[in-house]
Amino acid sequence: MYIIVVGCGKVGAATARELVAAGHEVLVIDTDGRRIGDLNEELGDIGLRGDGAEVQIQSQAGMERADMVVAATGRDEANLAIVQVAKQRFKVPLAIARVNDPRNEEIFRALGVDAPVSATQAILAHIEQDLPSHPLIHLLEFHTSDYELVEIVVPENGPSVGNRLSSLDLPPHALVPLIMHPDGRPEVPTGETMIEAGAVVLAVTLPEHEVALRHAFAGTE
Repeated sequence: MYIIVVGCGKVGAATARELVAAGHEVLVIDTDGRRIGDLNEELGDIGLRGDGAEVQIQSQAGMERADMVVAATGRDEANLAIVQVAKQRFKVPLAIARVNDPRNEEIFRALGVDAPVSATQAILAHIEQDLPSHPLIHLLEFHTSDYELVEIVVPENGPSVGNRLSSLDLPPHALVPLIMHPDGRPEVPTGETMIEAGAVVLAVTLPEHEVALRHAFAGTE
């Protein structure tokens, strides 16, 4: 794949290193000539000095043939502008953008960013995983719908323990595509599947039904 990374700070440079190591064709754009020079010395001639949000610079970088653009600067407004030009002018099929302020994530999605990446949200997800009192963990938001994929850990005293899946009062349109049993055995469940303490339930639901779903399996409000 031909991947253009805009921003040669710590995030952009690290991304470029990993992509080059994986065998991709990579070009990095940054306004800082020193950063570009250092990267070229390290990885070869893969750097281009310029403003990655400008049409002329993106054209010079060959954005029209890029498979992906990664906007990795430290400014959300710059990352959004980079993606807008790449998607609208050069029809790049996939755009990933760093989101520095998590409050901007929905704006990024609404304006065509295929995968907004928020360090804050990633940290919060890890915190959720490490808190035993937090039985529901957000795994994935579906870009084409309002549904999300969540993980629920069934506690020892959960109201679902010892009951069949079909007997649980699940919220409307909630789906349970996979259950990981305490012994590590995965199962695509049926209505007859028994819920065990310590099981990990993967469910698809709407955000407004999270509380009801959590209550059905874990009994927490």
